[in-house]
Amino acid sequence: LAMLIGASRPTVSLALGDAFGFSKEVGAFLAGISIASTPYREAISARLVSLRDFLLLFFFVSLGLQLDVQLLSARLVAALVLSLFVLVAKPVIVMILMGALGYRRRTGFLTGVTLAQISEFSFILGALGLSLGHIDRETLGLITLVGLVTIALSTYSILYAHPLYEWLAPRLSLFERKVPHREATIDEGAHRLAADVILFGLGRYGGNLARRLRSRGISVLGVDFDPQAVREWRRQGMPAQYGDAEDPEFAATLPLAHARWVVSTAPQRDVGLALLHGLHAHGFRGRAALTAHSDADAEQLRQKGADIVFLPFADAAEQAAETIAGGLV
Repeated sequence: LAMLIGASRPTVSLALGDAFGFSKEVGAFLAGISIASTPYREAISARLVSLRDFLLLFFFVSLGLQLDVQLLSARLVAALVLSLFVLVAKPVIVMILMGALGYRRRTGFLTGVTLAQISEFSFILGALGLSLGHIDRETLGLITLVGLVTIALSTYSILYAHPLYEWLAPRLSLFERKVPHREATIDEGAHRLAADVILFGLGRYGGNLARRLRSRGISVLGVDFDPQAVREWRRQGMPAQYGDAEDPEFAATLPLAHARWVVSTAPQRDVGLALLHGLHAHGFRGRAALTAHSDADAEQLRQKGADIVFLPFADAAEQAAETIAGGLV
């Protein structure tokens, strides 16, 4: 009965949309909202992925058929100027707003870089405006050209966002308040007592590792970039602090003078390298244990100063093999 009720919601939404004079697209949107509140949303969403991508191809084909290449070439200069504004001025505006709201410059920069394009939704609005007669083909061509340029270039800026931030960080202090209160409030109540181990990453692997260390009488300070994970960790009565291993300035806020180990369970090589750089820059004298998923990444981390590199899959396989082999003796 529940499945029948859930399946009937989209039909009812489409019928109501038609009755109130909405378009088929608006009716479909309302149908999606009605499905979102059911327990079948994930299954339906997964099955619609291939169909969605297939139909999206026809949308872009239809959009391309409406464009005139000669019109595009005539608006090339305007497209480049607008693209430059979207790629540069838009991130700067976002950083100004994020800084005014009390976020750190790193958060503002990464947010601004992520938004440095006009997205494919602009094509949808442009096509709708053309069909309603609000804009002409030349304007639609300009929107499309700006979209193509910004989407293509922003892909690389997002990909290299962290190296770009490290290069620009000294020049971005203008976009950060002296006290970034919005992110500082997340750290309120953080346990800043001395800890034997500072552990980055409170997911399944890091969480289990922390519990096993604590069961052996070893004090652990957990660090995670997910505020929800930090709140959950504190709710269980365990010390935790919000922070990002890739932030070169974050290490200064940690009790490094008393820590004997700094451990990271993030397997990304760049995260490990950034953490090592921050620890060395702030004079950490203890030992560092990092995580990797490949031998090549592990070797590079060792060369940069990691004392131990965990390979979770290889380590688990080795332990499982030893257990099985011991049972055959």
